[in-house]
Amino acid sequence: MRHGKKVNHLGRQRGHRKAMLANMACSLIEHKRINTTVAKAKALKQFVEPLITKSKEDTTHNRRIVFSYLRNKYAVTELFREVSAKVGDRPGGYTRIIKLGNRLGDNADMAMIELVDYNELYNVAKKEAKKTTRRSRSKADNNAPAADAAPATETEENNEAAE
Repeated sequence: MRHGKKVNHLGRQRGHRKAMLANMACSLIEHKRINTTVAKAKALKQFVEPLITKSKEDTTHNRRIVFSYLRNKYAVTELFREVSAKVGDRPGGYTRIIKLGNRLGDNADMAMIELVDYNELYNVAKKEAKKTTRRSRSKADNNAPAADAAPATETEENNEAAE
């Protein structure tokens, strides 16, 4: 029985699984998004999110802990420099999984996993949504009648001038 054992083994032994997740995490940090299967993407999300949380506080101890998982000094350097600066104010949820459909060869469910703050398409929409606030609507409502009244006086002046 496998009660309380929640690790997805991904059809691999422990050493192979750890090496694969470390390589995928390094690729994700380097390229900001990668395509893989849905099962591997979910396992990678659980693997990489605690490492990104560790990278927010740049200490020697945290660098050594992250290096013990990733085993790639270039990925660790980029994680602690660029990625941690970009996700510094985010409390969690650093990655996003987007399902892509099925792979042609074996019909496996494919997904794209990406770092959330590096996708400019989604971030632009959020910035525009923040601009519209309740206060700006009330100011717009107050300005709207004044704007309507101004053209009305101009048309009255034009009518008087025509007579």
